[in-house]
Amino acid sequence: MNYLEQLLHAQSPDWPAGLPGGLRLSVLGEGLLAIEPAAPVFDLFISCGIHGNETAPIELAASLLQEVLDGQLLPRARLLFAFGNPEAMRRNERYLDDDLNRLFGKPREQTGDGPAAQRARELEQAACAFFAASGSRWKLHYDLHTAIRGSKIEQFAIYPFPHEQAFDAGEIGRLAACGIEAVLLQSKASPTFSYYTRRHCGAHGFTLELGKARPFGQNQEVRLDKLEAELRRLIAGEQRDYRASAAQPTLFKVARELVKHSDAFVLHLDDAVENFTELAAGYLLAEDGAQRFVVEEPGARIVFPNRKVKNGLRAGLLVVPTTL
Repeated sequence: MNYLEQLLHAQSPDWPAGLPGGLRLSVLGEGLLAIEPAAPVFDLFISCGIHGNETAPIELAASLLQEVLDGQLLPRARLLFAFGNPEAMRRNERYLDDDLNRLFGKPREQTGDGPAAQRARELEQAACAFFAASGSRWKLHYDLHTAIRGSKIEQFAIYPFPHEQAFDAGEIGRLAACGIEAVLLQSKASPTFSYYTRRHCGAHGFTLELGKARPFGQNQEVRLDKLEAELRRLIAGEQRDYRASAAQPTLFKVARELVKHSDAFVLHLDDAVENFTELAAGYLLAEDGAQRFVVEEPGARIVFPNRKVKNGLRAGLLVVPTTL
């Protein structure tokens, strides 16, 4: 069995006594592996499976990890691989108790002590420990996902709010090299893993949405060749400068966040509506008791609409085109 098969079967892998090329392997927990060359040039964190049914990025990350373990891909970058929600992966479920990607950076009194909250803290600790040893090296975190629904823009990225820093044009160019067609620039903090590593670990953290979620073994239509090529370059220690790249993704910013406050919440969208569907000004998007959510912004599009979220959570984002 390869590593992914062992993880999905909840089996403890038989780790080799040593890895090729003098690499050092550290097992930090279930689905958490760090690999360190003797003289790393930068630090790369690849996470996936935060939602257990988002299998295409899980398969990609596992394939790259297996090549490293087998000596077929020799890293010059220091690596951390995280398969975020192994039990949800085994059941092919998005999550089991709480949405893991809504728990990062929150205090215990808000998250409780359920399995998802405990796993979020474990992932936080692993990321912080990994990047704490980076020193002045460049730090990059790609959190790989697929979406519940289809999208007018198939592959897009979320650029977490950088606070006092500017959005990095070179990193946006790198995302284009990964096949990312659009980047959503966030304007406030969020409880996601990529925001956490950006804010608390000093990493360039990004969420990559790579198509529609499908079961394991059914991802032939998910186009990840550009992302795979860039990840291979990064693992091999190649840090290209994309600041002057001709290929640039379309940029969007969040105009408003749609929050579900009560059980009276009604979302006036079909469940099959795709991400980045354009909505006309004046459209009644949602109602929540006496509250009405009417589209006002020209060129507005809906991203991540989800009527089924728990009360108090985001039920969608209204985004508009922007520039740096």
